[in-house]
Formats: sequence, C-alpha cells, structure tokens
Amino acid sequence: MPGQHPYDGAPVPAPPPEDRGGAMLMAALILAAVAGVAAVVTGLLIVLDSPGDYGLQSKRDTLDLQAQPEQGGQPAQALFQAPADVPPPLPQITPAPAMLPSTPIRIMIKRLGIDAPIESVGLARDGAIEVPPADNVNLVGWYRNMSTPGEAGPAVLLGHKDTRTRDAVFARLREIKNGDVVEVKRQDKTTVVFTVGGVEQTGKKTFPTQRVYGPRDNAQLHLITCGGDFDRITGHYPDNVIVYATMTSSHRS
Repeated sequence: MPGQHPYDGAPVPAPPPEDRGGAMLMAALILAAVAGVAAVVTGLLIVLDSPGDYGLQSKRDTLDLQAQPEQGGQPAQALFQAPADVPPPLPQITPAPAMLPSTPIRIMIKRLGIDAPIESVGLARDGAIEVPPADNVNLVGWYRNMSTPGEAGPAVLLGHKDTRTRDAVFARLREIKNGDVVEVKRQDKTTVVFTVGGVEQTGKKTFPTQRVYGPRDNAQLHLITCGGDFDRITGHYPDNVIVYATMTSSHRS
C-alpha cells in the first residue's frame, strides 16, 4: 500500500563533473567516434531485428507515455511521466487562491462514485505513512503532517485499492481523467473543488517523493493508492497510482 513509502526522500545526486580534456583528446575522441559509426549502425540493425534477444521487451517500473487500452477498445489518457524533481502537472484552468487550513472530513468524486469519510493519519513507528484500517473499505486517510485540502501546498490523501475479499474506496482511481473534479468537505463548512491535472503510475521503488510531498505555492490535492498487477509471492502491488489535482474553486457546504 502507499503507506510503505517514508516521507523522507533520498539525497539528490550531484551532476556529473565538467569535461576538461584538451584539444588533442577531443580530436582523438572524434576520430574514434567516426571510425565506430559503421559498427554502431550494424549493431543497431541486429538488435532491432531481434529485440527480445536483447531485453528490449522486458517490463519496466514506469509506463511509456502513451494511451493504455481500456475495456471496450477506447484508449485511456496518457499517463504523466517525468523525473521525480519535476513539479506536479497542472490542469488547464487557473488555480484558485489558497485558503486558511481546516481539517478535511469527506471526499467526493462523482464520476467514480466515490463519497467517503476522511480520517487523520500520521507516521508509523517504521517511518512510513499510516493507512486507514483495511476492515473499513470506504475510509480515506489524510496525512496530517502536510497541508489541509485548500491550504497552500500539497494535501495528501491515501486509500486502499482492495482487500482480500472486496474492492475498496480507491479501486477505480486509475480511471480518473484530466479535468475531472474532486471535492473535499472541510470542518469549516466549506467544500474545496480540485481539478485533476495528471495521473501517474510509478513503481514503488521509484516513488516521486519530491513531486508528491514537496512544497508548492498553490493548493494541491494528491491522491495515492496501489497499482499494477498484484504479486502473490510478495503479497503486495508493485506500483502506486498518484492523482495530481489543483484547487480551482470553493463554496460553502
């Protein structure tokens, strides 16, 4: 589940050192490159002729940026992909000004049939984010160490995809579309409206910590659940599905 990811990210690696070679070394490299062109072209032709023999058809943690097929033959929207330090995708609508903080109490996504209560969750002893109890399949967790929905910065909500016996609250989260609306009711009797700007599916080993938890000037909502094909050997899903949405309006509940 998404709670297996600690809040802390790995150190950012330093950029490669600048090449300070002299002119003679540069000339030698150019001559070597020219001499190797024929060999490279020949090798590429061999590889492309038998891609399976060279591992080009193996699965990867991240998905290609292309429409994935859905039932009924209709293509799904392209999944968002970018390096982990790239900001979240924004919807094609002007963000609304951020609000004062207020605890979220309910989330509604009409197109997916989601209408669920929200409870506060924190960090477990192992440093991972807690998730709602699995026996309450229609409960969403709000990570209280981040922003509240509508407040400047990312508000993070987590929900189960399924349990051993049935689907859970975020079972259909992967079906959400760019431009869809997510509403969150708050204790101050306001409803905050978010517009989806992108959906990402990423391997848990390459979780985009900075994009999900990094500071932002506008009010954002990040929804997280499990994704990919369930691994019966490990007992876990290999991926996370992450929905990025930005606050675009609000009204009194």
